[in-house]
Amino acid sequence: MIRRVLRAVWCLALVGTLMPLSAQTLIDKIAAVVDKEIITESDVRERLNLVVLQNRLDPNDPELRKQVLDGMIAEKLILAQAILDSISVTEDEVTRMLDQQFQNIIRQAGSEQRLEQIYGKPVSRLKREYRPEMRKQLLIQRIRQQREAIIQVSRREVEEFYEAYKDSLPQVPEELELSHIFISPKPDASSELATRRQLEAIRDSIVAGGDFAEFARRYSQDGSAAGGGDLGWAKRGVVFVPEFEEAVFSLKEGEVSPVFKTQFGYHIAQLIERRGESAHSRHILLRVQQGPESDSAAVRTLRELKQSALNGESFAELARKYSEDDETKSIGGDLGRVAVDQLEKEFGEVIKHLKEGEISEPHRVPLRSSYGYQIVYVRKRAPAHAMNLKDDYKRLEQMALFVKRNRLNAEWVEELKKSIYWEIRS
Repeated sequence: MIRRVLRAVWCLALVGTLMPLSAQTLIDKIAAVVDKEIITESDVRERLNLVVLQNRLDPNDPELRKQVLDGMIAEKLILAQAILDSISVTEDEVTRMLDQQFQNIIRQAGSEQRLEQIYGKPVSRLKREYRPEMRKQLLIQRIRQQREAIIQVSRREVEEFYEAYKDSLPQVPEELELSHIFISPKPDASSELATRRQLEAIRDSIVAGGDFAEFARRYSQDGSAAGGGDLGWAKRGVVFVPEFEEAVFSLKEGEVSPVFKTQFGYHIAQLIERRGESAHSRHILLRVQQGPESDSAAVRTLRELKQSALNGESFAELARKYSEDDETKSIGGDLGRVAVDQLEKEFGEVIKHLKEGEISEPHRVPLRSSYGYQIVYVRKRAPAHAMNLKDDYKRLEQMALFVKRNRLNAEWVEELKKSIYWEIRS
């Protein structure tokens, strides 16, 4: 299990290095040396804390610390081999991955300003400092992907895996194959108009000399409100939806946009600074509130679609035509196979008693900061059972492949230890 945990956190090394200044020490001991890379005691502690946090393990277990250090040594050995093999990543790949990582971290912090307060440095400097670490992680990822892409398992290997582990394989829980049709309530015209007029009044106050950030903190319904609506730096074509991007990149520095609409609601935006194809902006968002009639209309539509399916029309075709879930509508509303014991409580209460072939009544479901309504079709119920080759071949194939990749990777690391210098210092 620990080896599996270590593999999962290899890709999180950048996150582990992003510690507040108060957590850093001036003097650090060297835990290990691998080729030209060093692993410090603080590096080990950070990685150990990450593993403990994610997996609820005992931080005082000496064997866990050894496993963590072994995993970090393996990581450095793979990095050294990637350099020897002339594996490369482009500057654009590093930049793109850095931007994605920092967008996630900024969202967690609440705003770019808050992140800079936590670390005592501007985000631009943080990115420069962690760029070399990101490059290393991408090199490791690239060489591992190249090696693992050619690893496959034959049917005989799957069968041998099953015979070797069948007595210890977990029971497959009861599972459901589900499809759904999702519809979001549509605001009526009066709600749209009232929201737009409110935001226009806010804009007029800002243009007349009001503080944009203060108005954002007071009125914006976006997660960035606490930071004055600050969205940080964003590259064209990477973060913003098209309507927002068009509005921001058409502004001059300091200018406030007219009111415009996106899928999230009505916005005004201000361009703080622009550098080529990157913009630093802030915004105020007002969401259009749906009234009772909006909800009733969505429920009526779903009941009509349910009746059409019960009358013989294809549920999948109805989903393709009417569902507003962009992730599933093209595949007929298919939600895949879901274990009953993994269903969220409210969702489970709706469908757990449905028989195979039945369709639920319309029910409300959350969607990010909003909501919608859906009906769910139970295509198949698979009872709980002991894992077997007939019913669970694909599942067993993935498990066998995972075990084989881990075994070959471990053997590879042992071979690397024979040709690349490494030493444990403490």
